[in-house]
Amino acid sequence: MTVSETGSEPGSDFLTSTRVFYDAIAEDYAALFEGKHAATPLDRAILAAFAELVGGEGTVADVGCGPGRSTAHLASLGLRVYGLDLSESMLAVARRENPDLRFEQGSMLDLDVPDGGLAGIVSWYSTIHTPVDELPALFAEFHRALAPGGHLLLAFQTGGPHRRHDRPFGHDVSLTFLRRQPDDLADLLTEAGFALGSRTVREPDEDLGEPTPQAYLLARKPVTAARPGEATG
Repeated sequence: MTVSETGSEPGSDFLTSTRVFYDAIAEDYAALFEGKHAATPLDRAILAAFAELVGGEGTVADVGCGPGRSTAHLASLGLRVYGLDLSESMLAVARRENPDLRFEQGSMLDLDVPDGGLAGIVSWYSTIHTPVDELPALFAEFHRALAPGGHLLLAFQTGGPHRRHDRPFGHDVSLTFLRRQPDDLADLLTEAGFALGSRTVREPDEDLGEPTPQAYLLARKPVTAARPGEATG
């Protein structure tokens, strides 16, 4: 696999390129990261905090679920959760490993749920291929889908520059992995109508081979819309 650093964002057809990339590498990816999901105490603590905030009521969507390890972990914390992903090959792994959980193919930019239909959304490293100009629409869709008082958790790599992976595991595909600044995403979430609950950054874990710091944002859709100058509830 060839890895190169780049300052450029992916093109407009990023959904297709993302799906094709993960369809090609699904089995290799699942094998490489087996047992590494939520491998650090801080990762587990953040997921546990999200689960406690959401509680046992309502449905949670794990968007960009990949092989379903995050979905299974959230289910083990008592959440009623399903996984969503673009890649049918990734979903095949998820269904094989978690036959009792629900997994659907689809785009997180167009969630097949009614307004306010979700109690929580987890985007565990699934915005890292979304171009910056698509993020406002993505966060607006998250806001639409969440019930008032619903919670959102974003995990992503921070620092820079972006990193492009060419021919991973020998497959003839490539994709750019985007690194974002927590404050930038926090501002976009606020503009979409969310109230920020926390922002966390941890240093890369050398034992996991992480090349860059990891960031986590917890946000909430306010119960009521605030008038200018008022705090949200």
